[in-house]
Amino acid sequence: MSSTKISVFKVKPYKYLQFSVLSVLLLGLVSLPSQAQDLDVPYVPTPQPVVDKMLEVTDVGEGDYVIDLGSGDGRIVVTAARRGAVGHGIDLDPQRIKEARANAEKNAVEDRVVFINGDIFEADISQASVITMYLLTSVNRKLRPELFEQLRPGTRVVSHSFDMGDWEPDSTLRVESSTGRNHTVYYWVMPAQVGGNWSWNVEGDSFDLSVEQQYQKIDVALESNGRELATDHAVVKGERVSFTADMGDRHYVYSGRVEDGVINGTVQIHDGENDRVLHWSASKN
Repeated sequence: MSSTKISVFKVKPYKYLQFSVLSVLLLGLVSLPSQAQDLDVPYVPTPQPVVDKMLEVTDVGEGDYVIDLGSGDGRIVVTAARRGAVGHGIDLDPQRIKEARANAEKNAVEDRVVFINGDIFEADISQASVITMYLLTSVNRKLRPELFEQLRPGTRVVSHSFDMGDWEPDSTLRVESSTGRNHTVYYWVMPAQVGGNWSWNVEGDSFDLSVEQQYQKIDVALESNGRELATDHAVVKGERVSFTADMGDRHYVYSGRVEDGVINGTVQIHDGENDRVLHWSASKN
């Protein structure tokens, strides 16, 4: 991601032919050696105000590991390191890697960042706490399965200019660059996978929860001892899930953390003057 819109090639050679498109047109050279790369995403640096906003919305700081997919001249990872994070960038273009390493050295953060000449679709991104991108919507969509496969719930994802198709962002921001141009920043938090059926017991009552999920949006239906409860405020954000339920004069406020097919958390029970907070643990059926 990136200070660049680069990084994805339809073929994956490891030696590179650099040439001028203008020269090709002028000289009439229309057939390229087999090792020439066909760029899906051209190199365009991310303006520094946009970089700053991307790292601000993801709250990058000490303890974060930032991975930039299509890292270009490295400015996003370098700026993240200056905010106290560590991380690495991935780019297919060796020239961009040289520029990124020089940028890290210039900013005295070369001991906190690494730049890898490689393919973003083959990268291990599982350790990231923050993913940054400046690619294309079509490339983002291709990457989306990898994000859901590799990233932990709660990982923050931010993209300059291009969205994720039908995966709606948690927030969208506008940034004006020094040239006066307006830029868009899209932000997501990787949601836990909570779709399916869950069951638990509280104070001798059995509960059965059915969850339909699309990305970070969920719809829930809850029954207790065969009786349907009215539910509201169902939210999944990162590894956290919460919802409310009503059973006549009893009101429940559930909040929990999802991990390894179990939700553990607290439930507030409002029952007249007998309000209380209890532990609850739901298992996936």
